Formats: sequence, structure tokens, C-alpha cells
Amino acid sequence: MSQRLQDKVALVTAAAGAGMGQAIARRFGEEGAKVVVTDAHERRVGETAEKLSTELGQEVLGLKLDVRQQGDIDAAVEQTLASHGRIDILYNNAGINKLSPVWELADDDWEMIVDICLTGTFRLLRAVLPSMIENGSGAIINVSSTAGWQVDAAGAGQAAYSAAKAGVMGLTRAVAAEVGQHGITVNSIAPGLIYNEFLERIYDKEWFEEKTHETLVGRMGVADDVAGMAVYLASDEGNFITGEVMCVSGGRYVRG
Repeated sequence: MSQRLQDKVALVTAAAGAGMGQAIARRFGEEGAKVVVTDAHERRVGETAEKLSTELGQEVLGLKLDVRQQGDIDAAVEQTLASHGRIDILYNNAGINKLSPVWELADDDWEMIVDICLTGTFRLLRAVLPSMIENGSGAIINVSSTAGWQVDAAGAGQAAYSAAKAGVMGLTRAVAAEVGQHGITVNSIAPGLIYNEFLERIYDKEWFEEKTHETLVGRMGVADDVAGMAVYLASDEGNFITGEVMCVSGGRYVRG
């Protein structure tokens, strides 16, 4: 590895599942970062931290963090600063979806999706920015989705998720404008369909073949595709890019 993130401190949310969060945390560590993984599931985040510590040959701090709970956020930021003295990278990965036609969408489901996907992103930004401003540097990456730009009939029932992810895009641009003068970049990654093993419990082989044919590169995305973009944006190589939403969809969605 090129060690593009040597000695940077990276805080990653929702990093204890089988999807993108854990892959990003692993890549950050492989690139030399000191990684802090967080997740709402306390037992699982402890197991993930232990596994990554072994894989990376460094101590990976694992912290319980529900992005809906300001107390969890404050505690995680304080513990990270106490352990490492700074936060150089924030990767806002926490998200959730629940499909429902908008006319049947319950208030509780709308609030849960928006609170985790959008408001949780805001809360983390607010919590880490004072220390980044004091240090005069930082890289923040917010996970959005191509669903923030487009939906189709096959993706019906995503009103709350699409609204929240579009909100993440707008939040990213607005915060980038506020903090650029402090040496901080703020960008968003909008993944398309990214494979993880749990999709096989939901969809059959024909569904995977159909989605593969929809990309221009002839394959479905994997978490490492997103991780590569995340490392670039978090590294010094990406420090002249801010306020952008980077689409990682294999050409399944091509922006005009």
C-alpha cells in the first residue's frame, strides 16, 4: 500500500456491518490511518475493532455510536480525541432504508430514515468541526446515493431515502462553503448498487444478472470501488476537491 493516509486519524460510522463501512475502515487502515470504528450495535463494533486490529497490526478503537443520539456522538468524538489527539477524517456512512409507497409511509419510518441518513450526518459534522477548525485541516466524506438524483419504477418506495440522500448532497455543498477557509474539504460519495452478501438473501440470480447488464463496465460494484474513491478524497491528493458529489456506479447512472 502507498500509505497515503499515514498517521491521519479516521472516524468511520456504521462500520461494523458487512457493507461499505467496514471496507472503508480497512482501506483507511491499510493506507496508514489510525482508525476508529463506530456502530449502533455495541457487541458487533467491538468484534469488528478486534478483527481489524489483528488484520492491520494496529489498535483499532471500537465505539458504540447511534447517530440519533447526541450523547453517543459527543462521547465518541471525545474518546477519539482523548486517544489520538485529533480527527483528520470523518466518514459519514450511517444510513437506513425501508421501502414504502409514499401514501402508506408512516411518520415513524420517515423520521427514522431522515434522522439516520441526514440528521445523523449533520450531527457528526457539527461534532467534529470544532477540532478540525482548530487544527486548520480535515477531510469529511458524506455517503449519499444515486437515489438522491434519480429513481425509476423498479426502485419505487424510496421517497424518504431519496429525500434524505438528496439532503446529504445539499448539506455537503453548504458545509464545504463554510469551512473551506479553514483548510477542510467536504465531499459526498453517491454509490450506485454495491454488492454485499446479504443481497443474496433477498434477490435471485436473475436479478443480479439484470443489474450487472445495467452498468457500462459489465459488473456490479463492490465495497472496494467506493473505498478507492474515499481514500483519494481523504488524502492530500484530493485536497483541491470540495463541495462535490462523486458518483460511483459503474456508469449505471451517468450525470449530465
